[in-house]
Amino acid sequence: AMADRIADEGYDAIFLMGVGGTWDELMQLEYLMNKFGDRDLEVYLIHAAEWNVSGHKRMTEKSVVLTASESGTTPEVLEAVKKMKAAGMRVIAMTKPTGLIGQAVGAENCVAMASSHEDGGCEGSYYLADCFGLRLLYRRGCFPKYDLFIEQTKDIWADLLDIRKKFEPRAEELAKKYALAPYTMFIGSGALWGETILFAMCILEEMQWKRTRYITSADFFHGTLELVERGVPVFLFKGEDESRKLDERVEAFLTNFADRTKDEDVVVIDTAEYAIPGLDDDFRVIVSPWIL
Repeated sequence: AMADRIADEGYDAIFLMGVGGTWDELMQLEYLMNKFGDRDLEVYLIHAAEWNVSGHKRMTEKSVVLTASESGTTPEVLEAVKKMKAAGMRVIAMTKPTGLIGQAVGAENCVAMASSHEDGGCEGSYYLADCFGLRLLYRRGCFPKYDLFIEQTKDIWADLLDIRKKFEPRAEELAKKYALAPYTMFIGSGALWGETILFAMCILEEMQWKRTRYITSADFFHGTLELVERGVPVFLFKGEDESRKLDERVEAFLTNFADRTKDEDVVVIDTAEYAIPGLDDDFRVIVSPWIL
């Protein structure tokens, strides 16, 4: 309904704003909207803290901002939202309407953020944000299979839970093996890049105080490869979009240079190996971050 309202009102650009984990989570939506959108669509991913000090020259009172905050009080987002509202911009927030951010944007512009495991966790938030973005694309004539996508993903949570249950033994094995590693590398690209950062920075660095190095598959060969050595775990997240070729190049390097690394220190997680029954291949790229 919100996406339809925005489409009816019109807009000159879409801004996806986050900070920390929410910035990472919105990265996949920026990728999808640019992938499926038309040439005239302008979509920008902005960091709330950076916007507060530098702004964005392309942002006008006709622009629309989508942001998110589980707590409803994220300081950088709250500051930005207040400034944006004062400038006459429309702001949609994935947050609780009773929080400070929810109050700033108004209850009619709030969508409850699915943060608990019962509501789908991060994947639930991905779903809500993606539906908003894909609905806008549908209204522009860029994503004609929107209704089919909704139909095929309405019960996807059972499939995602099944994937996690099956992966649990391997997850436990990896955790026991690398928990005490001095630092760990994480490599990803395309639709999975935001999820790569989220896991390394938010889950491991913030929550568990683990040292990590996250790098895109495209940039891996421009410096980080020199740090690959025996005893340093390297995780490669292989996606299902155009950047898969870049992931495969990294994988070939990691597994073919025995003098620099050992196979047991290279962990490749390929979302293509995890089936979603009844899902069209065209939609795999959209749900790949949900799988990871």
